[in-house]
Amino acid sequence: MKIEILGMGCPKCKQLTANAEAAVQELNIEAEVGKIADIDKITEYGVMMTPALAVDGTVVSAGKLLTKDEIKKILAK
Repeated sequence: MKIEILGMGCPKCKQLTANAEAAVQELNIEAEVGKIADIDKITEYGVMMTPALAVDGTVVSAGKLLTKDEIKKILAK
């Protein structure tokens, strides 16, 4: 599983990254958590508001700071 955090490095983007990493650890799943800060790549995903969360190339949330529990629900599907 590939999890990507799309954002320019704002505090919410950093918190979303931490929440995603914590969710992966708690679910005990194998996933790569990466960051995309390139504005051109972010817009290629169709994201206009950050932070955004993409799982396996599909944007599942944009413009919202998801909690660890919200991310766990998304990843458990």
